[in-house]
Amino acid sequence: MDAATFTDELRAQFDVFLDEHRAALHDCLDGLTEQEARASLVPSRTTLLGLVKHATFVEKVWFDEAITCRTREDIGIPATPDESFVLDEGDTIAGIQAAYRLACEESRRRTAPLGLSDVVKGNRRGPLPLRWVYLHMLRELAQHCGHADILREQVLAARA
Repeated sequence: MDAATFTDELRAQFDVFLDEHRAALHDCLDGLTEQEARASLVPSRTTLLGLVKHATFVEKVWFDEAITCRTREDIGIPATPDESFVLDEGDTIAGIQAAYRLACEESRRRTAPLGLSDVVKGNRRGPLPLRWVYLHMLRELAQHCGHADILREQVLAARA
């Protein structure tokens, strides 16, 4: 296998794994009531609805800010990750899921013309290859999917 084919296959694998994790996080809210999605079961701000809202923030940090070099203020996202978990009164399951789907679509669109070795320059850490961003996103989404699994299990157990 030549280097270009290997890189293309690796990129395709990254995209598939990212989309699997995105779908799992999105779907963690399915079948829940608004109250269940907002249930605070741990001392932090982490709730199921907050996790998906945070994932929207993360998509925009890594696939908007890092690629376009726009500021978080220009993008319309919080300044810090912790703030991205804060739920507004008007936040709903449908609204948060729609915002997350849109952020993921925009991420796919922005990364489509880029190669894994292309450098993105808008992140606070400095210039990074897209490969690094993909690996970071896989790690972050996997971690949050685990959080969501545990919180959802607790929410569903409370129904009994």
